[in-house]
Amino acid sequence: EVQLVESGGGSVQAGGSLRLSCAASGLTVDRSNVGWYRQTPGNDCEMVSYIARDGKIYTGMAVRGRVSISQDNAKNQIHLQMNSLKPEDTAVYYCAAVEQWWHVVVCRGTGYWGQGTQVTVSS
Repeated sequence: EVQLVESGGGSVQAGGSLRLSCAASGLTVDRSNVGWYRQTPGNDCEMVSYIARDGKIYTGMAVRGRVSISQDNAKNQIHLQMNSLKPEDTAVYYCAAVEQWWHVVVCRGTGYWGQGTQVTVSS
C-alpha cells in the first residue's frame, strides 16, 4: 500500500529553477532509501539524488552542484530543489523507494515509484 506522489514539474527556461515534491504514504521516508530518478527522452533511467537509510546523500554527476535533496519527516515528504537548469535536464522525474538503489537501470521497475512529473527546460 505504498504510494508516492510527485508534484512541482513544469516548463522553465534554461537557468531557471524548480522545486519537486514527493508525498509518501505506506512508508516512512526517514527509515527508507528514497530519492529521485529521471527518465530522459532517450529512455535512459538516471539517478538524480538519493538519501540512503543511513542518511547519506548521493547525487548524480550530471546534476551535482545544481540540485539539493531534502526530507521533511513531519510531513513524510522528500523534495528536490533544482537550480541552473539546462535543456539536458529535460526528463520525467520520479520519486522512488528502492532498497538497492545503485542497481536501478530501468525506471519504474523494482521497488516503489511515483507516477512521475515532467520537467521541460527550454534553451
